[in-house]
Amino acid sequence: MVEGSEAVDVAAVQQWLSTLGVEYVPPLRFGRIGLGQSNLTYRVTDDAGHSWVLRRPPLGHLLASAHDVEREARIISALADTDVPAPRILGVTTVSEVPLVLMEFVDGLVVDTMEVAGALTPQQRRRIALSLPRALAKIHAVDLNRTGLVDLASHKPYAQRQLKRWAGQWELSKTRDLPELDRLTRRLAAAAPEQREISLVHGDFHLRNLITAEDSGEVVAVLDWELSTLGDPLADMGSLLTYWPEPGESTGGDFAPSTLEGFPDRAEMAQLYLAETGRDPAALHYWHVLGLWKLAIIAEGVMRRALDEPQNKAAAGTPTVARIDALVEKACELADEAGISR
Repeated sequence: MVEGSEAVDVAAVQQWLSTLGVEYVPPLRFGRIGLGQSNLTYRVTDDAGHSWVLRRPPLGHLLASAHDVEREARIISALADTDVPAPRILGVTTVSEVPLVLMEFVDGLVVDTMEVAGALTPQQRRRIALSLPRALAKIHAVDLNRTGLVDLASHKPYAQRQLKRWAGQWELSKTRDLPELDRLTRRLAAAAPEQREISLVHGDFHLRNLITAEDSGEVVAVLDWELSTLGDPLADMGSLLTYWPEPGESTGGDFAPSTLEGFPDRAEMAQLYLAETGRDPAALHYWHVLGLWKLAIIAEGVMRRALDEPQNKAAAGTPTVARIDALVEKACELADEAGISR
């Protein structure tokens, strides 16, 4: 079933598949994939068991994000002849002013719930984890000129761009005064590292956005490129560490698979990436702190929407004040350890 008749025009999609030369056995069935509330993702299946993936913008927000899926398709298409594991784009169209992207369905494992993570053996968890830094290094090695992505986004210093954007978002979404976060913002602004290179940045690289092979644990597809941009590659690794809590930490909320036996700690994950790329470990500390700061602001925004919209108050995974405070506390602790000036 499709979520509401306005979400996907089934007849139009069937006609589009025929136009693309995609063979299918009707009827087509559509099922929501993932937990995201931005671009909507559907698994499309036919009566013969073939599968595809369809992406479209969220309902009711077309003016702000109508072209996000088209931009995302451009990025994924540009990666087709690189080492980056990404699904193949089959087509892009517009139906009733709604852009749609059709891509191949990549079979494999997505560790998107604690139940899935808990069902894995420690050896499986380790194999999956070790493949993440390698996949990230492949993204950051993409030749921007050869792929035509050199004009994807601004080449101005990424740290300043991120600080400006998310500090502004904090002012718009905060539910209370949080002096610790304000002080951390000033520390991060004063300590921003010199940008030495520009690379493709995924922008949201973590376990839930990856498909891994059932046997080897290797990343076979990186998903959700809608936040991808150009910037400092270490920002992606800092973000991955942000989403990699260790046992005893409360920054992961209800989804903290990295605390389970078999997953390496952050130090090992960081070392794997640094050994693969030769990048600066000191700068990585900065981006880990910024990642925690940014996640705290995002979580505050989600909590604010839940407060403002009664229907969202009971939404699963809605951040709590305690979790947001834990993120800020951890960020300040790491900032002190990294010598980020007060």
